[in-house]
Amino acid sequence: MQNDFELLASDQHSKARRGRLKTAHGVIDTPAFMPVGTQGSVKGASPRELRELNAQIILGNTYHLFVRPGLDVIKHFGGLHNFMSWDGPILTDSGGYQIFSLVKLRKITEEGVEFQNHIDGARAFISPEIAMEIQAALGSDIAMVLDECVPYPCEYDYAAKSAEMTTRWARRCKALASAVSAEKASNAPRTAHSTARQLLFGIVQGGAFENLRKQSAQAITELDFDGYAIGGVSVGEPEAEMTRAVESAEPFLPTHKPRYAMGLGTPPQMLEMIARGMDMFDCVLPTRLARNGTAFTATGTLNLKNAEFTLDKRPIEENCACETCRQFSRGYIRHLLKAEEILGLRLITLHNLHSYLNLMSQARTEIENGTFDQFRKAFVAEYKTRDAIPVE
Repeated sequence: MQNDFELLASDQHSKARRGRLKTAHGVIDTPAFMPVGTQGSVKGASPRELRELNAQIILGNTYHLFVRPGLDVIKHFGGLHNFMSWDGPILTDSGGYQIFSLVKLRKITEEGVEFQNHIDGARAFISPEIAMEIQAALGSDIAMVLDECVPYPCEYDYAAKSAEMTTRWARRCKALASAVSAEKASNAPRTAHSTARQLLFGIVQGGAFENLRKQSAQAITELDFDGYAIGGVSVGEPEAEMTRAVESAEPFLPTHKPRYAMGLGTPPQMLEMIARGMDMFDCVLPTRLARNGTAFTATGTLNLKNAEFTLDKRPIEENCACETCRQFSRGYIRHLLKAEEILGLRLITLHNLHSYLNLMSQARTEIENGTFDQFRKAFVAEYKTRDAIPVE
C-alpha cells in the first residue's frame, strides 16, 4: 500500500513522534485526539463547535450506525460526512468493541459474529467482509478491520486463538477492501474526491500476554495496512497491564505508518502512550464525564457539582482559551448542573474537548522543540484525579 503518513520529528529521550497523515477529507497532524461521535454526533457538540475547537478528525461507530439509522438512510444522504454535516476526516471503528460488550447477545464463529442488537433485539450478522462493506458505505476516511476484543482477565489459550482469528479476519478485510477500492476507481468519474482512497488500519490483539502481542503485531504488519491499532486495551485491566500491552507490540510496528492506541485514555495516559510511540487516540471520557459534571484541567479533574464551587467566580481553568472559560464561572456552571440545565453539560463538554485537543497540540509543539520528555514528566507529576474516573 502507498504511504500517506509522513514522520516530521522524533523525540530524543522517548519514542514520541510528530507526524502528518493525509486522508480524503484533510490532513491530520499527530499526535492526535479523535473525539468520539458514536451515533454520528459527538455528544453535546456541533460540527461548527468541533471545527472551532480545532478537532482534526472524529470517530464514528460502525455497529451503532449499522443498527440505527441503518445503511439505507446513510446512503440516501450520500454518506456519513453529508449526513452529519462534517467535512473533516472520519475514522470508523469496525464494531468489534461493541460486539465484545454484547457478550450475552452474541455468537462468534470463524465466519463472523451473529448478535442481537441492543435496541430491539433483532438478529444480525457481521463478517469481516460485511464490516468493510458497511464502512465503505459510510464513506469514512479511515476504516478498521473487524477484530475480536478479548476481555480482561482472559485465559492464554483463548487469547491466542482469538488473536489468530483476528489475523485471519484482517486478511479477509484487506482482500474485500482492495476489491471495493478497485471497483470504485474503475466505475467512478475521475475526480479528486471520488478517487481518494479509504485508508485501512489493522488491529493488534493478544490480551495481556506479551508474546501474543508480539506475534499478533508481526502477523498483522505482514499484511501491510495503512496504519496499525493496538486493540483490547482499556477493557478493565490495570494500567500497568495496558502499558505493557502497548510496549510489547510497538517494536514490531513499522515506523513509517501511524499507530493508534484504541480507547485511551486520561490525559496522563495519552502522554505516556505518546512517549511509547503512539500517534492517535480516542476516548469517551471528555464527553461522558462532562455529563457527570466532571471537568478536566492540566492539574487534574474537578467535580463541579461539589458545594465548594457554589460561590467560585473563577473559570474552570485559569488561562484556558476555550469559550466556556472565557465567559462562565465555576459557580454558574455548578448552578446549571444542579438545576439540570443542558447548557451546563454542554459547557463542560466543550471545555473538556478543548482540554484534550489542546494537550495534543502542546505535545506536537514539545516534540518539535525537543522538550517533550520534560513536558510529559512535569504534567504527569502535577496531575491529580480528584474524583474516581469510571472504567470504560
